This record gives sequence, structure tokens and C-alpha cells, in this order.
Amino acid sequence: MEDLLLNPAAVALAPSPGSAAFNAGNNAWREHHAEVALAHYVGACTLDPVLVHAHLGRARCLVKLQRWMDAREAFADVLRLDTSHYSAWLEAGHLCRQMGELQQAAGAYQRAIDAAPARYEAYLGMARVLEQIGQLTLGAAAYEQAQRAALGDGSTDAAALQRLREVHQLMARYRLERGAPEAAVPSLRAALVTAEREGEGAGEDVRAEIRMDLGDALLRLGQRDAALQVLTLASAATAEATLSRLGALSFRFNLWQEGLAVLRRNVALHPTSVQARWNLAHMLAECWHMEEAEQVLQQAEALGPVSGATAMRASVAGRQGDAQTALRLYRELAEHDASYASSAAMSSLYSDRLGAREVAELHHQLFAPLGQGARARESFKRLALSGRRLRLGVVSADFHHQHPVNLFMQPMLREWDRTRIELFVYFTGVSHDEQTQLARQRAEHWVEATALNDAQLAKRIDADAIDVLLDLAGHTGQQRMRLFAQRAAPVQVTYLGYPGSTGVPNMDWMIGDAVVTPEPDDALCSERVWRLPGLVFCYAPEVDYPYPAYDDVLAQRPLTFGSFNNVPKLTQRTLTLWARVLLAVPGSRLLLKAPSFSDAGAVRLFGERLLKLGVDPARLEFRGPTGLTDMMAEYADVDIALDPVPYNGGTTSLQALWMGVPVITLEGEHFVSRMGASFMRAAHLPDWVASDDEHYLHIAVRMAADRTALLQLKRGLRAQLQARPGWDPVAHTRAMEDAFCQMASSR
Repeated sequence: MEDLLLNPAAVALAPSPGSAAFNAGNNAWREHHAEVALAHYVGACTLDPVLVHAHLGRARCLVKLQRWMDAREAFADVLRLDTSHYSAWLEAGHLCRQMGELQQAAGAYQRAIDAAPARYEAYLGMARVLEQIGQLTLGAAAYEQAQRAALGDGSTDAAALQRLREVHQLMARYRLERGAPEAAVPSLRAALVTAEREGEGAGEDVRAEIRMDLGDALLRLGQRDAALQVLTLASAATAEATLSRLGALSFRFNLWQEGLAVLRRNVALHPTSVQARWNLAHMLAECWHMEEAEQVLQQAEALGPVSGATAMRASVAGRQGDAQTALRLYRELAEHDASYASSAAMSSLYSDRLGAREVAELHHQLFAPLGQGARARESFKRLALSGRRLRLGVVSADFHHQHPVNLFMQPMLREWDRTRIELFVYFTGVSHDEQTQLARQRAEHWVEATALNDAQLAKRIDADAIDVLLDLAGHTGQQRMRLFAQRAAPVQVTYLGYPGSTGVPNMDWMIGDAVVTPEPDDALCSERVWRLPGLVFCYAPEVDYPYPAYDDVLAQRPLTFGSFNNVPKLTQRTLTLWARVLLAVPGSRLLLKAPSFSDAGAVRLFGERLLKLGVDPARLEFRGPTGLTDMMAEYADVDIALDPVPYNGGTTSLQALWMGVPVITLEGEHFVSRMGASFMRAAHLPDWVASDDEHYLHIAVRMAADRTALLQLKRGLRAQLQARPGWDPVAHTRAMEDAFCQMASSR
């Protein structure tokens, strides 16, 4: 709805004490310079305190700058001058909704309706808020009123039909935001019917926008074939912005090949557009096509400035195993834009050159400022736990297919003891599939929080009286670290998504175990450490991956070392170590599988790096991505897995073990470089854990020499794991429940 607001620049004042400043403010606003516009509007208000338009412009600038309390006061100034100002009441309602003050928003929308009952925007705002607070019947009535207002006197001219179509489109998007795709579908179908009635007034690009939303809703409902049919129709659009959005939507739903095709067509249709090429370059990088991504980025830069070029080059460097360049670029970006701090933090985990203390100090430096002005823990009022269930909130964007967080959390969601834990999931993601639906079914309360800003989400969490709030992202994508830094619950915990201390203020606990987080290293962590009695992560897949036969003939093939880790982990130190292993085990091979290796450029790059280290290319095999079931089956082609350093395999190592492939690992200095040691010790395989590079090499030579013993281990490895506590999802879930209850009791 915000895009329907009156534009302050549409009003230009005749000469008056404040008119020159007001008109200058409009010009700055038109150029998207909110700070400059604000200064001019403030000047206009000072010169002419009763200049309503200047106060309204000031309020809008303050909203844009997210100075919400100041914006509320500015709207109040407008309404003191004009108690029936429609736009001020309408936009004050929007602001209250952004702040999570839904009842106040409804009140403001009602005042806007009273001021201009023939306008549809306030009815639509009211419908949105009423549905958000669960008053669906009243919300539906307000939606109907918005439709009537859009048609005015019942006219069906092009302008009236356009307004009606916009009402349906916007209501559908609001319903998608709150996680109600089943309610969005009829609104979108009504929008399509109305667009047809508009005729030429609603062109193909307008219809494509509606179809994209409809495809989104149908995919969320599991109606994949119908969704693909609708999205195929949408691909006939020609507008640059529409095709860019379709490409991004396709990628979200793992239709990356289709998304790339759409964005290539976008470039062909708009060859002089910097943005079209940037969007293609960005998706190529996300799909691990690094060489072509760099080429398209250069093409975009040849056409004009590209604001995201440095960030993309940092991403490309990281994805090519150059952690130092990625870290340097992200740190430079973070100095001017704090949103890159998490990328810098993540890059530091891959660095060959930073020790554990340096990594910890960098995290503190990057994130300490986030805690300024945070809510005090003592301000949260919660009932005593005695006699009631603990209210656990989980914040995650990653309940979708193949994501490691989803793989580890689904069995826990299944096993929660509902007599002890009342589970709230605050889903902040943009990707939805059958795994999202499964998580939703398993959670007692599911809140679609993607569209909620941090303030709104914090209010919702507090309204739900959450005792313990669990972060599953850390500094990975779509994280909400600022929410945690400002404190949204009396006890806050980080787990699973990020392999180490976050450095974020007001994160009270991180969950580890005795190996990844030994007591002497507590000083490296900004959080208190809760050590689980067994393994920090429990891998207990719900899919039945057939166990390889491991026949005697396997002992006769050339011994194959392997790694299925993403290439950012394949640092120079890792490649050097692995090259030494191959040279020390005559006739052995190395199988490397990663998404990057669908790109010929990545294969060439890593082949050349290993060749420089003395490895004959004939001993190397590169494989690109496959579906998870096929990937698991490919572990049958690996005899021994090699763990990278310093960033160990996490999910990949546990998957290798599950499929009968033991892992040689080097125990390093901090969480991220001790995961392999934790897994192998929990599996009762301590002989596979090295203390340094020479020991790693020694283990590889020794384990490769006795093929009979290796084959015997591989045949029984899954059964051996299933008998160990670290692979028991029920015991793991009980330990987690105990941890949360004790954390809440000891706060």
C-alpha cells in the first residue's frame, strides 16, 4: 500500500515564508535524498509553523529514515493542524503497523476512513490489520468495502477497474506476507479477471506481476504443476523489473535454470541496462557459475556504475576458495555499511591466516555496536516456570529442502515433548516447499515473519511471552542478529546455523559440546557456553538412504579420497594438505563434488591449483550438484573422506559417515575447526583425528594401507553410529529441552 501514498513532491507552494524550503524539500525527496529533504522540510516548518504539507513531508522523511517515534510526533503535528487530514491518518496507520502497534493502526485507519469514506486505501489498510490480528470476518468486510470504494459510483471505466485490480493485488500480497496463500489465491484470480476486463489498460507485464504472485501462492500450497503453468505464462512479460522479479522468484523455489533463462532474456531485451546485467551476474554467482558471473559483471560495469560490484567480487572470491580477498573486501564494505559485517564475520572462519583469538576479536569489533540502546533483560515479565510449559521461540529462514538447518531440525521438531515445551516458530524465509509445510505442521505455533521488521517481530515475540528465543542462523543469510542484539526475549540462544560464537551483544548462550567448545576456550566466546552431553549436532535423517553394499571388489579399485564440501572451504592450505596425501598414497584418486563444479571455469581453476601442487589431473574427478538422494548414493564411490581446514565439514562429514565413509580430520583451534574431531570421537573413531598436518598425512597413509580393515569398517559404520548417543534424535532432543529449561530457570 505504501506505493499508493500521495507524493509530497506533487505539491508545490506559491511564495510564502516557508515555500522555498518546502519546494527544495520536494526536489530532494524526488531524488531520494531523504536526509536532505528532511532538513528542508524542517526549515519550512520553522519558517511557517502552520504549513501542513511541510509537516507531512517531514513525517514521511522520518519514516523513510526509520526514525519512527519522531515520525509519529510529526504526523501528530499534521493532525493538530488538520484533524481530518486523510493522508496523515492513513500514513500514521501504516507507521503504527510497521511498529507492531496493530490496534493503534486500526484506529488511525478508521479516522482516515471517516475523513474520506470514498477512498479505498484506508479500507484496505484496515482489512490488512484486522486479518493480522485474527479478525478474519471483519477483515473480509473491510476488503469488500475497499472494492466498493475502488469502483466509486459503480463505474466500470478503465480507471475504476485499475483501482479494483490494485485492491485485489495488494490484498493478495498482504495475505502472502502473513502466510495465508490459500486466501491469496482467490484475490489473485479476481485480479486477473479484472485485468482482463481492463483490456489494454492492463498490459502483459501487469498480468505477469499477478501471475507471479499466483505462482508463489500455488507453490506454497504444493500445487507445483499449476504454479509452473502460471509462471510460464508470466515469462512472456517484457518489462525489465518484471522479468528481474520473475528470475528471483524462480531461484527462491529452486527453479534456478528457469530463473537464469528469464534473466538472460531480460538482458537480450534490455541490452543497455546495467541493472538487467547485474541481476544476471548476481544469479550466476548464486548458482556457482563464477567465471560467467564475473564476465557479466564486467559487461554491466562497462555500461555504468554498479553499486554492488565490490560485494559480488567478495562473494566470488570466497566461492573460489580465496578467503583472504573475500574478508578484505567485506571488511572494507562493512566500514561504510554495517549490513556487510556478517559477511565479513563468516569469511573470517575460512581464513588460513587468522587464529581463533583474532577471529573472536574481529567478531567483537564488528558487532559490539549493535547492542547500544538494547532492552534490559529485567524488563521482561514472565510467569514462574513451575506448573507451566516453557515457551520456546525459534527464529529461522531455513526450513526448506536440503538446507542443513532443516535437515538437523526436522527430527527435533518431530520429537519435542509438548508437555514441557510450547514451540513457536518465527519463519523469516522466502523459500517454501514441502519441508516448509512439514515444519509448519510440526510446530505448535507458526508465525510468518518474513515481512515483519525487527521492531514488529520483537513485539510479536514479547506478546507471545517467549521465555527462550533460539537463533538458528548466526551470521548466515536472512539472519536477524540486530533483533537479538536489541534483545527480544529474557533468554537468547544461538545454535546450529553458525559454527562459532556470534560476537553479538545480548546473545546469552551458544550451544556446543566438550570438543567443539572446550572449557579453556570460554574466553573466546561472547556468549556463555552450554555443552550438550554428547554431540553438538544430531544427524538422524528421516529419508531412508540405501546403504552401499561395499563388496570385496571395492578393495581392489584405486583408493578414492573424497570431499563433497563447497569450494569456499578448499583453501590453499587444504589443497596443499590434500595434494600431499595423494602423493603419499600411490595410485590414489581424489573425487571433489560441489555446486561450483558444474562450472567449467571452477573445474579448470581447481585443477590448475592442484597441478601446481604436483597432482596429475588424471587422478582428479570433479562432479557438480545433484539431488540429495543421488548425492548420498555417490558416497559409495569414496573410500575415505578428507576434511578441509580450517573450516571443517559439518553436514557433509555427517552424511559421509552415515553412508559408510570415515573422515580424516584435523582438530584445530576453535568451533569451526573442531567439528570433525567432535564427530569422529562421538563415533568412537578417535584414530581418525589428527593433531597437525603431519599427523593428518600419517593417518591417511596408515588407513589407506589396510584395505581389508577399511572395508570392514565401512560395512558396519552406520550400525556403529546408530548405537552411539550422538545419533539418537530422541536423546538429543531431551538434552536440548533440559538445556532450555535450565537456561530459563537460571536467568
